[in-house]
Amino acid sequence: MPKLWNETIEAHRHAVRDAILETTAALVAEHGLASVKMAQIAEQVGIGRATLYKYFPDVEAILIAWHERHVTEHVSQLAELRDRAEDPEQALRSVLLAYAFICHHRGRDTGEIAALVHRGEPIARAQRQLAELFTGLLTQVAADGRLTPTCPPVNSPTTASTPWQQRPRHPTREPSIASWT
Repeated sequence: MPKLWNETIEAHRHAVRDAILETTAALVAEHGLASVKMAQIAEQVGIGRATLYKYFPDVEAILIAWHERHVTEHVSQLAELRDRAEDPEQALRSVLLAYAFICHHRGRDTGEIAALVHRGEPIARAQRQLAELFTGLLTQVAADGRLTPTCPPVNSPTTASTPWQQRPRHPTREPSIASWT
């Protein structure tokens, strides 16, 4: 097949996939996960059910793909902010502010949808990418002498093994937020 034809087909597939993701997210937001059916999605997108099933096996798979796309976009935006900054301190401030904004404006669903989309390798990968991004920024700022840690690192032997237990085992020292010097 000619190159132009391949690019046109790929662009069409991408557009159909995007329409499926956005339509499903809107339908679930309006009607709830249990109420949305594949036939309803296909009708709203303007494709046949057989075509829809070529892209996704069920509504849950569509929502997982929709969420993965959003998380990937957010991580990319944070990395772009880091890369555009003039110095590590500005990068850390910009990325923290953007991350706080993302967290504040994301959906607040803590039920079945959150349980569905917040599991598996895509989320684990995004969490690793975020940890690497923040660790790198904090390391750079600390190397410049602009950050003074006042609590032990997470992997230190003085901390517990689970995130909610990660506080110093020193009864006289309370953990505190690292301060700018």
